[in-house]
Amino acid sequence: MACRLEEILAPSFAVTPVRPAGNGAEAAAAVAAALERPRAGAAVALVAAPSCRQPGLGELLEWLRRRWPALPAVLATPTDDADEVLALLAAGVADFVALPPRPVDLVPRLRRLAGDLSPGAGDDSAEVARRLKARLGLRQLVGESPAFVAVIEKIPLLARCDATVLIDGETGTGKEVCARAIHYLSDRSSKPFVPVNCGAIPVELLENEFFGHRRAAYTGAAGDQEGLIASAEGGTLLLDEIDCLSAAAQVKLLRFLQDKEYRQLGSTRARSADVRLIAATNADLGRLVEEGRFRADLYYRLNVLPLTLPPLRRRREDVPLLARHLLARYASEHRSACPALSPGALSRLVLYPWPGNVRELGHAMERAVLLCAESGQVRAEDLPLSEPEARRPPTFQQAKRRVVARFERSYIEDLLLAHRGNISQAARAAAKNRRAFFELIRKHSIDVGRFRGAPGPPPQHGA
Repeated sequence: MACRLEEILAPSFAVTPVRPAGNGAEAAAAVAAALERPRAGAAVALVAAPSCRQPGLGELLEWLRRRWPALPAVLATPTDDADEVLALLAAGVADFVALPPRPVDLVPRLRRLAGDLSPGAGDDSAEVARRLKARLGLRQLVGESPAFVAVIEKIPLLARCDATVLIDGETGTGKEVCARAIHYLSDRSSKPFVPVNCGAIPVELLENEFFGHRRAAYTGAAGDQEGLIASAEGGTLLLDEIDCLSAAAQVKLLRFLQDKEYRQLGSTRARSADVRLIAATNADLGRLVEEGRFRADLYYRLNVLPLTLPPLRRRREDVPLLARHLLARYASEHRSACPALSPGALSRLVLYPWPGNVRELGHAMERAVLLCAESGQVRAEDLPLSEPEARRPPTFQQAKRRVVARFERSYIEDLLLAHRGNISQAARAAAKNRRAFFELIRKHSIDVGRFRGAPGPPPQHGA
């Protein structure tokens, strides 16, 4: 593998290979000797390891960070475990590359690190968090709940590497805001951030929108036109609602991700692209893969570093803080006085389930600013939230029934998928009689036909 890395790097870099025989102190001594040679001029340290759990690897990376704080370290490892990668980024690794290496992934990253370090590298986490909330309107990242803070703490780590990020969360949870934060905290921040709503692009225009075209590529193409990928060159391309891509579009995107090359319509010349990709969805892509509605290979390409945003109902303690922040924001936008929230209004806001999440809360607060500026106070009756959910939380029995119903539906669908829609086999696996099992299917209005002929899960092998 070391020889393969040298072959990839040799055309673009002066490479000084170091192959320490031992671990820990021995490895550190070998690296130190190489870096301290006269005119060594090292710009990047590329550390190749067979595993993130390699003995002495953590100590070596920590030693590099302390001894040469301005020297970015890139780790090349076969890992596909997002938690392991995040832990290494937290320990000070500038970026990581999956093994086996591909020139299209490795060379642009090393060039960028060798030329210009990420802004703020070496800042402590408190300073990074402060800058994150201060830059380019990212003060929208408001919240102190554990669920939200856990997400925010990952953003600076994700910004430090170039791997693809998949952000999932319900509508209105702030996926684009987080994608912008990742971009503007990265060393791509001086380049474009280009958000694209995949659901808004007609299937027949997708290739033209993404890749662009040359003059006379089709009737009406009067001149050359750059595509979205070219517009994002050097920066970040956000593909929102990635689940809306058609099967044909998924193939084209996968090919681009594999090669980082594309052809404009009407051109025979391949163009390379230096673009970081962030995908976002409010759908369960894993479930779509199981149902055959989303390509598994594309899903694995996108889901390198996952980031899941919690819905507002899971961070209710943030609602008062968010509501006051949004009131102040819209009062400033409309040049109006900022009304206060009455205790009754606060209680109603906290108890409401917010199906539209922060976006819905924002709309409610903007209405409150426009309607309550003169009175100076927002009362419970000024909030047009649907009843009865806004009035009181569900009883224990109501909540229990909902959880049981979700479990039953999920369990039955998993069994039908495993047995390719065969009700008798699924009923036997559940240790229920076929009639009772069929009643459960009817109770939850499950379409058995969509499971027939579906690929089952891979076989499980015992230890």
